[in-house]
Amino acid sequence: MTNLELLDLLRCEVVPAIGCTEPIAVALCVARAKEKLGAQPDKIKVLLSKNVYKNALAVGIPNTGMTGLPIAIALGATIGRSEYMLEVLRDATPQAVAYAKDYMLRVPADIQIHYDAPSMLYIHAEVACGDKTAQATIQDGHTHFVDEAVSDAEAVKTEEATQDNKVLTLKRVYDFSQEVDIEEVTFLLEGAEMNKQAAETSFANEYGHKLGRLLHSSTLKQTPQLQQLFGDTIFTKIVSYTCGACDARMSGAMVPVMSNSGSGNQGISCSVPVYLYAKENKCTREQTLRALTLSNLTVIYIKQSLGRLSALCGCVVAATGSAAGITLLMGGGYEEITYAIKNMIANISGMICDGAKPGCALKVTSGVSTAIFSAYLAIQHSFADSTEGIVEDDIDRTIRNLTRIGHDGMQVTDDLILDIMTHKN
Repeated sequence: MTNLELLDLLRCEVVPAIGCTEPIAVALCVARAKEKLGAQPDKIKVLLSKNVYKNALAVGIPNTGMTGLPIAIALGATIGRSEYMLEVLRDATPQAVAYAKDYMLRVPADIQIHYDAPSMLYIHAEVACGDKTAQATIQDGHTHFVDEAVSDAEAVKTEEATQDNKVLTLKRVYDFSQEVDIEEVTFLLEGAEMNKQAAETSFANEYGHKLGRLLHSSTLKQTPQLQQLFGDTIFTKIVSYTCGACDARMSGAMVPVMSNSGSGNQGISCSVPVYLYAKENKCTREQTLRALTLSNLTVIYIKQSLGRLSALCGCVVAATGSAAGITLLMGGGYEEITYAIKNMIANISGMICDGAKPGCALKVTSGVSTAIFSAYLAIQHSFADSTEGIVEDDIDRTIRNLTRIGHDGMQVTDDLILDIMTHKN
């Protein structure tokens, strides 16, 4: 891919989002169907792939104090605006939420799992008002409507992009991060700052498991036992801010975050650690932007073969991006970056995704901690080699081994996870 195409890819995949992207995408699909209908629906049916259903089951919906799909669908049908894309619930004021809660009781949505969906990311909404009906379908991407006309030129462009994506390598990702005009990627720095602000929201409130707040310096200073155990260090600060942003987001805080590859948690996990490491070590603006570019694009590269949704936890992928970015900031080059990624894949590659929820902050903590360890070991030229597990000498083959396990090998795991989640006592 050319530098211009990679820049376009970054701009396409790194975008603002409010709330967990799966229920938000469902709300977006319902909002688009409602707009086609031209009226507020009196009937709603939603058909979801297993992975979308799993990720929307227990996560907080912004500004509602509620979790799950019914309220997300109700908001999409009442105040959702599809032009906002992943910020579709931007207008969820207290008054709008109160109306949506009443609407949810009057017009309960028929929510079904499509076990044979054509994609792991599939959302189909059918709405009606009297005899009039409309529908919308999202597939493959959180904002990719597939039931709407696409011009021949757009179809050709999409096909060319798909072909180009097949030849992307980690070396190409690294070279781009070193060559790109940093003024073209300033939005990555703005996104990292946005995600840091989301974390600061969590420190002033009690969101989720309050892990970020627990590890924040203000809490540590007031609790000698915690101070002694964790210490007020750069490491603790990075972990605190990263999982703090996740705490707020998974609990439904009305805060925007910059997402990556359709996931806010991935956007947080590949930007906040790199940004804070750079800030705490007084790295230059250029160094910070190049490291953020490397981290974000590494995540996009891995997700291309893994897929948008899988049974493999996204924080593993996102934290791998951070490991690469932090290694660069530590003074490492391409070789050391490959070492860091091998260390990540040798460590937490089997972490499952059991849906979006407050507990995601715990997994983010594991991912980010491992990223820092992996980067430091890489700088010392200590890394997992081809004699260890799924690691190979070639870094791109090593990454493919990870994504093959997540995309192909964990299909049965994914079904079992959903079965457990939907049949709890």
